[in-house]
Amino acid sequence: MKITKLKTWQVPPRWLFLKIETDEGVYGWGEPVVEGRAATVEAAVHELADYLIGQDPSRIEHLWNTMYRAGFYRGGPILMSAIAGIDQALWDIKGRALGVPVYQLLGGAVRDKMRMYAWTGGDRPEDVGRGAAKLVEAGFTAFKMNGTPEMQIVDSHAKIDLTIARVAEAREAVGPDVGIGIDFHGRVHRPMAKALLRELEPFHPMFVEEPVLPEHLPCLKQIATGLGYPIATGERLHTRYQFRDLLADGMVDIVQPDLSHCGGISEGLKIATLASCYDVALAPHCPLGPLTLAASLHLDAVAHNAFIQEQSMGIHYNQGNDVLDYLVDKSALVIEDGFCKIPTGPGLGVEIDEAFVEERAKVGHRWRNPVWTHEDGSIAEW
Repeated sequence: MKITKLKTWQVPPRWLFLKIETDEGVYGWGEPVVEGRAATVEAAVHELADYLIGQDPSRIEHLWNTMYRAGFYRGGPILMSAIAGIDQALWDIKGRALGVPVYQLLGGAVRDKMRMYAWTGGDRPEDVGRGAAKLVEAGFTAFKMNGTPEMQIVDSHAKIDLTIARVAEAREAVGPDVGIGIDFHGRVHRPMAKALLRELEPFHPMFVEEPVLPEHLPCLKQIATGLGYPIATGERLHTRYQFRDLLADGMVDIVQPDLSHCGGISEGLKIATLASCYDVALAPHCPLGPLTLAASLHLDAVAHNAFIQEQSMGIHYNQGNDVLDYLVDKSALVIEDGFCKIPTGPGLGVEIDEAFVEERAKVGHRWRNPVWTHEDGSIAEW
C-alpha cells in the first residue's frame, strides 16, 4: 500500500480536516489544526506531503520520525500540529486496513468507557451556577469553567474576590461531589496566581488548569507547593521533551497533551507513559472536533493513568457547526450519563461525512481568538 494524496478542508467552526488516500482505496482521517492558525497548519501539512507521497502508510513510527527530524527545525505548535493530524490519519488507515480499532493496535483497552466533562460560562465567565447545574442534569459528573477574564500582572484583590465568588456560585449549584476544573488559561500571572491558587482551596477543585503561562511553569514550585488539589497543564506543550522537563521537576499532577497539537497518537502515548512513571494523571485537552476527540479516546482506552476527557460539544466557540455534525453515525461519540464509550469501529472508529465536509468547506472559517486589552491599552492574555 502506498500513500497517493493528502486532502484538506477548513470547516466551521474553526477546524481543519485531513484525509490521506492510498492506492488500495484505504483512507484515513485526521485533524491537524491550531486554533486561529488553521491556514498555517494546512500549508505545513502539504509541505510534509513531500515526505509521505509514495510511502507505505503502515510505517507510522518511521514516517513520524521522518517528518519530525528530516526538516532540521522541529517542534512548536505549527509543525507538531501538522504532524499530529497526519499521525491520526495514519493510525486510522492502519486500523481500517486490518479491520480493528486503533486501541487494539496500541495494546488493547484498559477501560470500556471514559468519563467526560463539558464547558460552561464562556470566555469571560458568567452565569456559571445555572450552566453547571444544567450539565449535571444532563448527566455530567464534572465540568470546566474559565476562572477569570483578563487580569493584569499585578491587579486589585477585587479581581480575586470576583473569581472566588464565581467558583463559590458553581460549587453551591452542583454540591460537593461534582468535579470542577478551573481554567486560568494563562491569563493569571505569577503575582496574582500566588494568591488566587490559595483562596480556591476551600472549594476543592478537581484541578486548576494553566495556572501560569507555559513559559513560566518553573515558578509553580514556588507558588503551588502544598496545595490541596491538583495542578494541570500541557495543552501548549508540543513534545515529550517539554513534558519530560515538567515532570522531572515535579511541577504538575495532571498532564493535558492535545492530540492535535502534540504530534498525534504516537507522541501522546509516549507522553502518557512518561507521566505514569511519575504517578501523574492524564486528561487530554480537546476543545476541537470529532477526529481529535476520537483519537483522544483511543489514547484514553490504553493509558491507565487517564482519568477524564475534555470534549467541545456545546462549547461557546462552536458557532455554525458542532462536533457530531460531521459524522455519518453520530452515535459513535455519544455521551451518556457523563461517559463516552470507546469507539470500536475500525481505525479511529468514526466515519466522516465527506460530502458534508465539502459543503461546509465552501463556508470555511477565519476564526481568531479575541484580542483583549487592559484598561491602559496594553495587550492582555486571552
